[in-house]
Amino acid sequence: MTDQTFAEMSQAEMPYTDAIRRYADLDYVRLDVPGHCGSALAQPELAELFGERVLQLDLPPLVDGIDQGTVPTPLQQSARLAADAWGARRTWLVTNGASKGNLVACLALRHLGEHIVVQRTMHSSVMDGMVLGGLIGHYVQPDIDSEIGAAHGLHPDALDAALDAHPEAVAAYLVTPSYFGAVADVPALARVAHDHGVVLVVDQAWAAHFGFHPDLPANALSQGADLVISSTHKLGGSLTQSAMLHLGEGPHAEVLEPLVNRAFRSMQSTSASSLLMMSLDVARHALAVHGRERIRRSLDAAAELRAGLAAEGRFADLSERFRRSPAVVDIDPLRIAIDTRAGGISGHAARQLLFHDHHIHTEMATDSAVVAVIGAGSAPDVPRVLAALHALPDQGAANSPLVGLPESGPTAMTLRQAYFAPAELVPACEAVGRISADSLAAYPPGIPNVLPGEILTDDVVNFLRTTANSPFGHVRGAADPSLDHIRVLTQR
Repeated sequence: MTDQTFAEMSQAEMPYTDAIRRYADLDYVRLDVPGHCGSALAQPELAELFGERVLQLDLPPLVDGIDQGTVPTPLQQSARLAADAWGARRTWLVTNGASKGNLVACLALRHLGEHIVVQRTMHSSVMDGMVLGGLIGHYVQPDIDSEIGAAHGLHPDALDAALDAHPEAVAAYLVTPSYFGAVADVPALARVAHDHGVVLVVDQAWAAHFGFHPDLPANALSQGADLVISSTHKLGGSLTQSAMLHLGEGPHAEVLEPLVNRAFRSMQSTSASSLLMMSLDVARHALAVHGRERIRRSLDAAAELRAGLAAEGRFADLSERFRRSPAVVDIDPLRIAIDTRAGGISGHAARQLLFHDHHIHTEMATDSAVVAVIGAGSAPDVPRVLAALHALPDQGAANSPLVGLPESGPTAMTLRQAYFAPAELVPACEAVGRISADSLAAYPPGIPNVLPGEILTDDVVNFLRTTANSPFGHVRGAADPSLDHIRVLTQR
């Protein structure tokens, strides 16, 4: 796309969405996929559920005037508008979540070298990407609040020390904001990475809304990140599973762009959903054109919720506690982490009762807290939420033993070696001291507590079994959902 072509466009436009609409309005006789052919005749149940218009808008790729034909196509135009909205050199629209963005990033990095420094509390999809790409990770721990069960970001000094210890590394891979909304010092981390001559990749899945209101933190692209993974559907308003991958205007941009594009083509479905792509186009438009006014109401709702917690005094907003961490420079105001143990009930029990008894669905829980997320532009019924919280029973959790985050066990081999090694399923009690074959992550948030190749400790096994048997508890990657049995490498 030429600069002149793009200069004639505005964020008020939705080129891809409008092209799909035009196609649907022309009443084509569709002799192609998808099999419903855009009509309720083939799938009346789908039409009844979603409306026939959804079927009409559900198109395959490679359609002239949409993603084929005269360049720039409407799809290319929408991707360019997204890049401009987030301040990227280039943006890829992703239809398999930020998880695919992490896979793409890892495959691209492997062209630069084999070793990376990576935040140990990475999302499990980063681990999957490292296995696929054959990357060797050198892990660095973020600051952790073990009592609350919250992992914050990396301190720049910790990253500097890790890169000093591993001069063979070609990239630093970190996560910010955290799943609890804690924001790391990205400008300082970018300076550290670039001083060492490495690429800075930021998994910013939870921050699609950053930068679209002056009371929100800045996004990582504006702070020096080279590659940013953004889960647009999380707080940006697009449909579930839609995301973006942004390339920054940094010192590594020219080298990274063709590598990322190649990796993206390898991982992208040849049947990418037009509905998900449209939702990214619409969400970008909404944030860029209406973000300031709509996010204001979300910020007001978050402030009302925090004020209500403070006024009652039973439960504590954890924002100020998190700010005391030396690795935290800001908090996402739209993520409210609530200490429920202080009010006598565990986070897991509180989340279950809120869901079943009050029909209030919170994002996640630990033994000590629940996390509420207010999507950018949304305005929940705060009085109802506060009434439900304060109606929760006191179950004596304030005086019960803490279930904190355990330290991970030592690494015995690389991810890829362990992933493809012979394995067996053994009783959990026999798994302690053995090498894990799987990535095991308490979910949400999906941070691996165990990686393939790490030795399973008694503390880790107990934590994961407790999680699996708690209300709403789930351990991603477990061969046995109850964790009565765990897959380990076969002993020779």
